[in-house]
Formats: sequence, C-alpha cells, structure tokens
Amino acid sequence: MCPPARKAPVLSAEQLAHHWARAIAWTSFVSMTTPELAVHLTGPAGRFLDALTADEPDGRVAHEIGGALVAAHFTQPTSLDRTLVVLGEHLGPYAEELGRGPRLGFLQGALAAGYAQALRERTLAEQEDIYAAAMAARLEADEARWASEARFQAVFSEAAIGIGIAALDGRLLEVNRALCEMFGYTRDEFLDTPANDLLDLAGLRRGDHFRVEKSYRRRDGGQIWADLVFSVIRGKDGAPRYTVAMVEDVTERRHLQSQLRHQALHDPLTDLPNRTLFFERLGAALDSADTDARVGVCYLDLDGFKAINDTLGHDVGDQLLCTVASRLAFRLAPRLVARMGGDEFVVLVERVSGTAALVEVAEDALAAVREPVHLGGHVLNVSASVGVVDRPVGGTDTAELMKAADTTLYWAKADGRDRCAVFDAERHASDVSRYQLSGQLPEALARGEFFVEYQPLVRLDDGVLTGTEALVRWRHPDLGVVGPNDFIELAEETGAIGQLGRWVLTQACRQARIWRGTHPDQQLLISVNIAVRQVRDAGFVDAVKEVLAETELEPSALQLEVTESSVMGSAGQPLRTLHALADLGVRIAIDDFGTGYSNLAYLRDLPVHALKLAGRFMSGLRSPGGPDQVDQEILSAVIGLAHKLKLTVIAEGVETSGQADALRELGCDTAQGWHFGRAVPPAEFPIRGPLGNARS
Repeated sequence: MCPPARKAPVLSAEQLAHHWARAIAWTSFVSMTTPELAVHLTGPAGRFLDALTADEPDGRVAHEIGGALVAAHFTQPTSLDRTLVVLGEHLGPYAEELGRGPRLGFLQGALAAGYAQALRERTLAEQEDIYAAAMAARLEADEARWASEARFQAVFSEAAIGIGIAALDGRLLEVNRALCEMFGYTRDEFLDTPANDLLDLAGLRRGDHFRVEKSYRRRDGGQIWADLVFSVIRGKDGAPRYTVAMVEDVTERRHLQSQLRHQALHDPLTDLPNRTLFFERLGAALDSADTDARVGVCYLDLDGFKAINDTLGHDVGDQLLCTVASRLAFRLAPRLVARMGGDEFVVLVERVSGTAALVEVAEDALAAVREPVHLGGHVLNVSASVGVVDRPVGGTDTAELMKAADTTLYWAKADGRDRCAVFDAERHASDVSRYQLSGQLPEALARGEFFVEYQPLVRLDDGVLTGTEALVRWRHPDLGVVGPNDFIELAEETGAIGQLGRWVLTQACRQARIWRGTHPDQQLLISVNIAVRQVRDAGFVDAVKEVLAETELEPSALQLEVTESSVMGSAGQPLRTLHALADLGVRIAIDDFGTGYSNLAYLRDLPVHALKLAGRFMSGLRSPGGPDQVDQEILSAVIGLAHKLKLTVIAEGVETSGQADALRELGCDTAQGWHFGRAVPPAEFPIRGPLGNARS
C-alpha cells in the first residue's frame, strides 16, 4: 500500500514574504535590507494568497503585484525569475492540494505580464521623453543643434528597443540598429521602403499618440510580436513635423503567456485538454445560435484502474493513462477528448446527428481502450465503461448535461462494465426516487412508519402450522405500503440496515414470545431475514443475544435467514458469525437457494439447519400441462441431497394445491406461499385457522 499523502503546509503571508525577500534582495539595486524588504512584500504576498484561494480566478491582483515590483525598482530580469520560482516552489503543493494548480500558473503568468508591462512602460516613457525633448531641441535651438544631435544619436543608436523616424508622407528618415535587427533588414533597405509597408501603419493613426500590439513578418519569413508606440512630433507652431515609432519585441512574452495558458487548460500528465477547457468548449457549443442542433457527451471511466495502481504501482498507472489518452485522441479526432481527472475521460461531440451516432463514437472509444497495452514487461488488458448523453442545444444546461452523463456512466459500471449505457429518463427518475427513499429511511424508522407482517410456514405431510416468517413493510406517507425489495438494499447501502434489522428482529421475537405464551401447544418457530451487512458485523451476535434476553425468547425458537450469496464460499467474519449463532442455539436457514452459487458442497462446512428453495423453482410446477418433468427431477435431486446433509427443506412461493402436492411427493418438508396464507398483521395471523385454502 502507498503511504498516505502528506498534507501540503499552508504558508502565511509573512512566511511567503520572508522567502520572497531572501530570493530577490540582491537581484536589483534597491535601498532596503532583507528584513525591510520582507515587511514591504507582506502585503503583496497576502494579496497573492487571497487570489489563489478566491472562488473566481482574477489575474488583476497578480498583474498589479508584478507592476509594484517594477515600481519598487526591481527592474532586473533576475528579480522576476526568482519571484516566479519562489511562488512555484512554496505554493505549488498547496495549490495542487486545493485543486488550484492551474490557477497558480495563471496567476504567475499574470504577475509576469504585469511586471513586463510596467517595465516596458517605464522604459518607453523614459525613452519617449528623451526622444521628444531631443527632437524639440533640434527645432528650438539651432546653436545647440550639434550637441543635441550627439545626445540624440547616442540614445537613438544604443536604445534596446527599435526606433524609426518618418516624415509625414510616410518616408522613413532614420532607423536604429535594434529595429534593423528585429526585422532582419539593413538600414538602407529600411530607408528605401515606406514605413507603412514595413510597419503596417495604414489606418492605425489615432491622434498624436497610440499604442498597439500586433504580429509582423521578418525579412526571413519568421513571425515576431511587437509592441508599437506611435507618436507625432510637433514644432513650436504646433504643426506636425515627424512621426516616431518605437517598437519592442514581445515575442518571448507572448510565447510565455501562450505556454502558461496551455498549462492552465491542459492536463500535465497526458497533455489532453483538462476539465476547464472542456467546460469552455461545452459552454460555447451550448451557446450556439442554432438551438435545434444537438450536442453529445461520452463520459468514460477505466474499469479496475485502482487495482493496476495498487499492484503494479502508480508509475505504470500513469503510463497506462498516457497510452489510453493518446489512443483516444488519435482515434476520435477531430472531436475534443479531455481528461476530467483520475481515470476519467470525456469526449465532446458537437452537432451530433443523434444517439446512434454518439453510440458509435462510444464504441470506438471502447475499442481503442480494449487493445492490449505493453508496459514494463506487463501486458495489460484494459476495458472501460461509457455513459452516453445527447441533448438539443436549446434549453440544455452544462451542469444538467454532465450530471446525466455521470449517472449514465454509473449505469454502465453497474450493468457489467466494458460497455456503454445510453441515458434513460425513466431509469433516471427511478434512481432519483431510490435516492429519495434512502434519505428518508432514518426518519421513517424514528416516526414508526415500518411494520411487520407474518406469513405461515406449514409442514407439508400433515398441513400443521410450524412457524411464520416475519416480513417488514414501510407505510410511506406518499407512496403507500412499500415492500422490502424496494428499500432493504437501500438500507444496506446507507448503513441504516443495522438499526432497521435490530428493530425487525425485536418486533418478531416479541411477537413470537406472545404467541408462545398464548398458544403454548403451538410453539411456533419465528423466521427473520438478516442482510449481508449484518452477517459481516462483528457485533451482530451480541445484538441477537440482547434481543433474545430482552424478549425472553428461547434461541431455538428463532430462525435467521441469510442469502445464499452472503455465505457461500465465505470465510472470516460471516463464517464466525454463523457458527456463533448456531452455538447459541439459533437455527440458520439459507434463503433463496438457487439464485446464487447453488452449490451444496459449501453447505457441508456451514452451521446450516434449513434450505429455502427460491420461488423460481415453483415455475415448473405450475405449467398448464402439469408439472415439468425436468424441473421435478432437479427439485428431487436438490431435496434428496439436502436431506443427506440433514437439512430441512422449505419451499417458497407455493400458490396452488397442485404445487403443494407435487412438493409433498418429492419429500419437501415445509412450504409457504399464498396457497397457505398471505403475510398479515399479527391480529390476523391464523394461529388456529385452516391453512392451504388461500387464493392467489
């Protein structure tokens, strides 16, 4: 087993500021000591933590923090680099634990963008002031022309950003070295080409000053992204004289932003789109103007993936996920295939023609997963389950669609795996009803909505009443009387079966004690069903002892019925529970025999006293042409083998006298069913009445 994952420590703003200050203290020329810098950074650190944990992503705070670094004179690239490293190292585990890994990358990108923008604006502002002053000086003072020209040329030639000066008609008058290197042209080539042709300035002029970021082509055909600041230089009389274009190459920043966006929208393991990008695309598809169009979703989950992680290790599990992701993306292209997390994938099919077409996509996905995977000397045969849902764009909600897909995926798992299931509104309504019932169970027990009815157990050879089976019912305020088949499984799933089972056992034992007191010559056996979860509960035997003591009922008067599937081939706690109950003197009966293993060999090692034949065995005894010969032989063999194991055989579901006669001839000991009497309240139970005449 893998060791439990350690919880990522939560940093305070002060702690984060301390690490941050140590990292950048000597990266720029700032007149603050490291402790002073830590105090200065505490506020930004707190704002960054708040943005990381906020309900909605907002890059403005991180953008402002990046600008604040420049304002504090941390203008060296190392300052930004160390800041991003510190945030990644100290907040990465914490962000992943909160499910905010992509958010951290997004905020780092916003901080870098804010830093870059502030630094660029600072540089451009300084440069622009210098250039404007130099140009004005040339016009204002002829006597200072040469001195001013020298200063201008020094700044112009050595500037880190590209600068071009053009006449009002668009002719380039001068360009600096940085601009030539940026575009790959020589100075002469630049000057021979109109500015509009190179910088694409046509239609961009918006007054004396404007800024735009756009893509340009280099001479060699490559692409660069540039931040262009365009200014008009006016003379003393206010008339425009020249235009100045300052161009900064921001290609690397654009690539960084693109990379950070990719990381925020793609799964780091498989490089598939993640749930964020999937929901963006799904939302865009549902916002389509064509409301008659249909959109489909195939929600896929690998079968038994946990077992692979547990046995072969997480490294193999990760490789398997990457292989499956690659196959799905290749086979289902150009459809969007995204990883939702864990071993779950989802396929978005826009403008699907109908459910049949979507099922074909799901079958393609299943076929891709089924192909054997060779990893680390292992051949893995993997399968998947897929939930298929398609809806019209008009009126469909993203959350509603994905909830339906998740429900349908669960159906595919429950129906046997390695298959796809199509959403069924009626089945969904039934599931919703089941969930509602499961939520109402605890309160129903507290309100006394459950009651117990009793069905006779009759000895076949003489028709004598020997016992009764206690059957619980739920008097639901809205649904009326609900049978156990509709709520016992829910009680097991929710854990309410322990309390409900204890209540039924107490009611049945108390009623049996009353009957034994009022009819001492009858000495009826009371038979009570117990659920699988009760058999596996180490405290169940003590609970039975307490109920018997409380009701003063002899253990031999109680028969507990357990299902065949809960004990056949079992070991551990279930087997210990059965032996302890048998040692106590309680009778054990296998209920619904014939619906599970149907293996009598297991019974030799179990402390079992009776075998209850499932009602399905009775179907062959009520054929229109008389009892089926094959069914009779099967019953005869089962009854004979059970008797050799010294087990009493009880038949369920006996509805006619013909079935009763046939069972009697086959040697069956006891029977119950509508022929002998329906389940009724205690006051109506036929302690002394005739049996065997009830009508179905």
